[in-house]
Amino acid sequence: MADETEVSEAPKAPEDPLSSEDSLVDVKVSTASKKPPPETAHDIRVRTLVISSFWAIVILLGLPVWWWTTSIHRSRLPLQEMLEWADGKACKPSFPLQIIVDAPSLSENEAQHLVRTTQHALDDLNEFSAHHLRLNLHEPLNQSFSDQNHKGSKHNYPQDKNGGLKEVALTVRLKQVDDAKAISAELQQHSSTLNVFYPANQVISTSSSSSVLANTIAGKLQDLFAEEQASIAYALISNQPHSNGQVSSIGGGQVSPSSPSNSSPIREQRISLSRTLAPELAVKLARRTTRSLKYAPTYHITISLFTPTSTPSSWDIESAIDEYLSPLLASFSISNFTVDTQVQLYATFSPSSQQPEHDPGLGIWTLRKEDLSGFVNAAEWPLSPSIGEGPTLNFVLYVPSERMSPLMVKDSLATSWLIPQWGGITILNPSSEPEASKSKSKLSKEAIRPALLTFSHQLLSLLGAPESPSSFPLQLQTLTRVRAASLLISASSTMGSLARLTVALPSIAIPENVAIAVDTTLSHLRATCVSLTEGRFNDALDHARVAEAEAEKGFFDKSMVGQVYFPDEHKVAVYLPLLGPVGVPLVMSAFKEVRRYWKVWRGRRTGH
Repeated sequence: MADETEVSEAPKAPEDPLSSEDSLVDVKVSTASKKPPPETAHDIRVRTLVISSFWAIVILLGLPVWWWTTSIHRSRLPLQEMLEWADGKACKPSFPLQIIVDAPSLSENEAQHLVRTTQHALDDLNEFSAHHLRLNLHEPLNQSFSDQNHKGSKHNYPQDKNGGLKEVALTVRLKQVDDAKAISAELQQHSSTLNVFYPANQVISTSSSSSVLANTIAGKLQDLFAEEQASIAYALISNQPHSNGQVSSIGGGQVSPSSPSNSSPIREQRISLSRTLAPELAVKLARRTTRSLKYAPTYHITISLFTPTSTPSSWDIESAIDEYLSPLLASFSISNFTVDTQVQLYATFSPSSQQPEHDPGLGIWTLRKEDLSGFVNAAEWPLSPSIGEGPTLNFVLYVPSERMSPLMVKDSLATSWLIPQWGGITILNPSSEPEASKSKSKLSKEAIRPALLTFSHQLLSLLGAPESPSSFPLQLQTLTRVRAASLLISASSTMGSLARLTVALPSIAIPENVAIAVDTTLSHLRATCVSLTEGRFNDALDHARVAEAEAEKGFFDKSMVGQVYFPDEHKVAVYLPLLGPVGVPLVMSAFKEVRRYWKVWRGRRTGH
């Protein structure tokens, strides 16, 4: 179209690089000089409330929850009393043995004078004051009721503080024999009775201060209980603490359980006890202690029949146990026993052990004494180390094959031996008689009898029964008193160890059940000490047994053992990675807020 005109844009002039650069500088300068808008009062208040709320949650909720979930509960323990029991200051064990003297052929005055004279002789012979014999005149049963309320009666049975009769350790019966030429004594094997036979010319005069009869009775009584005195003295010496001069801080005060001033009576008692023990007797008692098992209320007995062949395959063990072993177990009143039996055929020796050697001169097979410890093939013979709660005693009856019999121990030619704290082994060589060969597939009760009698002696040795006196009731009484003393010392020592552990490890937990166990232990320890002093030794053993069990229960509590190996360095290593990322922002924000308040407060004071 004619009216249309061509419109064209004029070309843009090239930008000057210098002017562009100047504009960028202007922009940067304006940007750098620009400040953020000032915070309003509302924003400042919101920020302060947010920071305060976080800190309020940490302080009012987080810290109490952390303290409650990580705090270690430490029940209060009577540490001072526990240390006194461990140091032997809370109780001085005393063992008064009551002995009844029965003299029916003597008048009352003569009998009373004989008792007093014999008591003086006993006191002169005794070197161990904690163990003493107390003589009392026998009172006939019909007279005991008629003289019960007689105030001046001289016939008195020994009584404790509660009015109950004390346990009688021994009864001495004096019997006058007209044709006797000298004084003799006979101890009953199955009762706690000592019969003393004396001629008529040995009757003591009431005007004499001593007599041969009184000295003879005193010497015999001292000999009967000499081993018991040594056993108790050895138990007290071997378990008493030694002075080391260490001082512990308990409850804000200083407790010195081993200071020289406090332990001097203990050292004097140790010296007195040491005089009671001869060196050879101490070695004998140490050997017995190493051989015997620790006391337990229940023992499990396993009697096993092992043979390398297929015969004998059975035995009449039930009737044999009922006749030869059960009476002993029933009379052993201080512990309970359970018995089981087993038969193992083709029980061969261990390949790594020394095989029996044939002695052509004697015509027997022998085992060397040094190889007896490896006789039991523990890898193949089914001997359980522990059945139930109590320890297990293993008694093995080994019947060798006819090709390797008779089998004996070299030099001594013994067929049985004892394994300390484990059990005993008896070898029963098969008989070569024709009548015995007919019944070789089954062992009769008579064939088992020698082995069970041997097992009975081995059982008494493993239980720590003394070798003297020969009367079994007296041996059982001695074992009761020795066990009560050992358990008393052991429980007291455990209390001291627990007290020292509590002081040495402040971070260890002490739960309530440990405190209850400690209170129970101390209560039964006090009851044990009182029962020993009053001559009630069976009650003392019962209390000491509970005290030992509760002491072990408290000391080996699993919650305490777990805290021993949890040091503070481990806690820091656990908490630091968790609390570091959370704690740094909270601390920095609180620091900035405090600094802002400081500037505001300072500005108000200066008027800016």
